[in-house]
Amino acid sequence: MFRNMVTDFLDKERIITTVAKAKELRSFAEKMITLGKRDNLHSRRRALSIIRRKSVVHKLFDSLAPRYADRNGGFTRIIRLGFRKGDSVETAIIELVDREGEKDTTKKSKKSKKTPSQKEPESENTA
Repeated sequence: MFRNMVTDFLDKERIITTVAKAKELRSFAEKMITLGKRDNLHSRRRALSIIRRKSVVHKLFDSLAPRYADRNGGFTRIIRLGFRKGDSVETAIIELVDREGEKDTTKKSKKSKKTPSQKEPESENTA
């Protein structure tokens, strides 16, 4: 089951599953990306023993591994979604960090917030 999941995950770069499966899938995906960073024949054969489609292995070695060349780990993130209605299992999105389709959320709009020294002094009412 996890071989199928890691194949689909590396192909689509984002899947929705249960939290328990996402946590287990994380270790498989991190190991595959680390193999991709080595880029030799032995690591390609090891990746082919787990990943079920050759096209995904090519994507791993050609596009995913160079994208994470300067990162030592932490290639995935898990975002919890809530509970499924039918069986009350907690679901989550597991996705690759720095995906191609991801918007840059680090740049937020700059709103001018006044610090306490910039606020107008309050009038003191002494009775």
